[in-house]
Amino acid sequence: MQVFGGSPQATTLMIRVYDGSLYYYRSKVIFNHIYNKWFRLNVIHDVGNNNVKIYINGDLKFEGRGRGGTEHYFECGVYAQDEDSPCMESRWKNVNIYKKSN
Repeated sequence: MQVFGGSPQATTLMIRVYDGSLYYYRSKVIFNHIYNKWFRLNVIHDVGNNNVKIYINGDLKFEGRGRGGTEHYFECGVYAQDEDSPCMESRWKNVNIYKKSN
């Protein structure tokens, strides 16, 4: 899952999988042993406060600063990065988007 629209980087958030663990980019393990499991992922991107939060099954697993930018969008799916596998799959259901009104 990615939130695009950072500045000067292309993304504000990237969640990646390596060896069965879910990472914030490559630096912090968010959730271990995710293969063949359903889990609830909630991401809050508070642009005004320059903050990003990641929740797994209702538990806060990561909180950090945003990466700037003025226009953002997200994508869910499988993207080949370094150390990719010949077999990659992700499944998503009940995706909801909420926007704070002013």
